[in-house]
Amino acid sequence: MFNRPLYDANANGGSGPLGDLPEWDLSDLYTSEDATELKRDLDWLEQACASFAADYEGKLAELDAAGFLDCVLRNEKINQIAGRIMSFAGLRYYQLTTDAGRAKFMADLQEKITNFTTPLVFFTLEINRLADDHLDTLYAQNADLARYKPVFDRIRAMKPYQLSDELEKFLHDLGVVGDAWERLFDETIAGLEFEVDGETLNIEGTLNLLTEQDRAKREAAARELASVFAENIKIFARVHNTQAKEKEIIDRWRGMETAQLGRHLSNQVEPEVVEALRNAVVGAYPKLSHRYYDLKRKWLGLDKMQVWDRNAPLPMEDTRIVNWAEAEKTVMDAYSAFDPRMSEIAEPFFRKGWIDAEVKPGKAPGAFAHPTVTNVHPYVMLNYLGKPRDVMTLAHELGHGVHQVLAAEQGEMLSSTPLTLAETASVFGEMLTFRKMLDGAADDTQRKVLLAGKVEDMINTVVRQIAFYDFECKLHAARRGGELTPDDINALWMSVQAESLGPAFEFMEGYETFWAYIPHFVHSPFYVYAYAFGDGLVNALYAVYAEGDAGFEDKYFEMLKAGGSKHHKELLAPFGLNASDPAFWDKGLSMISGFIDELEAMEG
Repeated sequence: MFNRPLYDANANGGSGPLGDLPEWDLSDLYTSEDATELKRDLDWLEQACASFAADYEGKLAELDAAGFLDCVLRNEKINQIAGRIMSFAGLRYYQLTTDAGRAKFMADLQEKITNFTTPLVFFTLEINRLADDHLDTLYAQNADLARYKPVFDRIRAMKPYQLSDELEKFLHDLGVVGDAWERLFDETIAGLEFEVDGETLNIEGTLNLLTEQDRAKREAAARELASVFAENIKIFARVHNTQAKEKEIIDRWRGMETAQLGRHLSNQVEPEVVEALRNAVVGAYPKLSHRYYDLKRKWLGLDKMQVWDRNAPLPMEDTRIVNWAEAEKTVMDAYSAFDPRMSEIAEPFFRKGWIDAEVKPGKAPGAFAHPTVTNVHPYVMLNYLGKPRDVMTLAHELGHGVHQVLAAEQGEMLSSTPLTLAETASVFGEMLTFRKMLDGAADDTQRKVLLAGKVEDMINTVVRQIAFYDFECKLHAARRGGELTPDDINALWMSVQAESLGPAFEFMEGYETFWAYIPHFVHSPFYVYAYAFGDGLVNALYAVYAEGDAGFEDKYFEMLKAGGSKHHKELLAPFGLNASDPAFWDKGLSMISGFIDELEAMEG
């Protein structure tokens, strides 16, 4: 079904002559709200769900291998049609979240599909009641069915936490209420207005000012963000309190030991692997973020950095705008230099209306790539404003798109990649683009600016996201003890910010509210560590590539094509890598500290 898009947390921009920016053409999904094909699919879905329940409820244990495969294929078709409908409604909504008609259209369809699919809840519950040896026998009898074993393994990982059939159906129906809180967050964020130097801006335009060369403008933007967040902080605190409490109740009923466990299970990653990643990153704060920001403080000529200096351009940085055509060429050249297959898959995104790039009032902030369904294609959303970081965001989201296209060959149930691996192609695409730009640096100054920019992006991807993860862990643990006031949440936020950013920083009054706008906390709790996991994984992968590993490109494409059909250990084994080894994370982090070493050497 429709997976709500997850935003890249570091999509920044600028202003200027950007050229002809592409816009989505959603007609590959449906042509309009009242398209006859949409009504046809809704009618089919209602009937298909009812007949599926009538044919299979209470009978899964009696099916032979061929009958079980037919059941799985029918379920897959239902997921595909439901996913297509909700992708269309969701993407239209994200183009203009302030439009009441689009919001209603999406909510109405979500309710309909929830009602249609409630009778299907039995499917996963009955799968979990089957004996292991029974399933093994069926797999041995039918190779086509055996393909789906990874799906059943994921479902069965939830077996110890499964509730009664009646309660599972109740929770399924209740899901639309949680969605309403997410929509309240989205609509509140999209509707915020910020006054900076006499200009009215949305959140995207205001966050962008934090990357301006003019320090006074950065400060004005930061203070206005703090002011507007403070005015709305009760709403954001209410959303977080409600969602964290809802999660705590469901986790308690399911018997989940921690708030993070559900995310680890869906990511198919062991808690100890995530803990090893988290500990490696936190232990590396002094040699990564603390060391880099002290360098940056000197470059900016400051005694102390303020929060509005964190993403400031360097004094020697070229502030020119990168138009859309140049951004496209930069990324496509980098992709093509790695392997022509990469640019061939990426090319239709630019030509066929699969990218929506322009910043518009009411459009959702940030950036994402949404896979839709396997018989259509992904769509990429950007808020492109022409800064070098925007080029990296394009490379990142296009990497997701390429991954999603390749994984689609697995079909609806096997294509979905766990979040920990979902960032692989996106971060690798960024790395290819960065290396291409670094190789083309005209002089040491340009090389320094590029290196510093990459280090900042990596710190944002690794250090910042692990700090976010720690904040969420603290937030959910604290919420178990009772309602949290905005001041309580603010204090949790500041406890991780000072630790992760280091002694180079002072924190302005008001910065304590900056947790409020991060969409991941609301849309997908504990998602954020996937960024750090992906960055560390890609750094290790890129080191293998740089060492001239024979056949790397083919192995890389096979990894992306696998989608969700293999565990991370299986996927990394051909490269001689193992994420369960604590030294694996140190290898990835050493690439970042190596870049900082190079920057420090330039100072000498």
